[in-house]
Amino acid sequence: MDDYPLLNLFWTMLWLFLWVMWFFLLFKVITDIFRDHTLSGWAKAGWLVFALVLPYLGVLVYLGVRGKSMAERDMRQAREQEAAVRQYIQKTAGTGGGSVDELHKLSTLRDKGDLSQEEFEKAKTKLLA
Repeated sequence: MDDYPLLNLFWTMLWLFLWVMWFFLLFKVITDIFRDHTLSGWAKAGWLVFALVLPYLGVLVYLGVRGKSMAERDMRQAREQEAAVRQYIQKTAGTGGGSVDELHKLSTLRDKGDLSQEEFEKAKTKLLA
């Protein structure tokens, strides 16, 4: 450990961190190239070749030219995923909580004595089926 002073260790950690961040940025750009539906196939191929053959220049130019729309695509994808999750939850739980409301009404009718326990169970089974 005496051959490798603490400052050199910090420099090595800094360069390793920058290297990892660089690959993260490169993969983010490549993912964005394929996700963008407004680009033609040849434009995607051109950006991809530019980013892989001249990686530093290609990524920096891509961020300069298409960086703002990259953030917009990220936000649009997040909104679409959120809408899909909401739609799935509503479909699974029942639209608007209708089955829950109906079950509550049945329970109220049973508690008031308007429905017998047998009628309540039949209606509940029918509602939940």
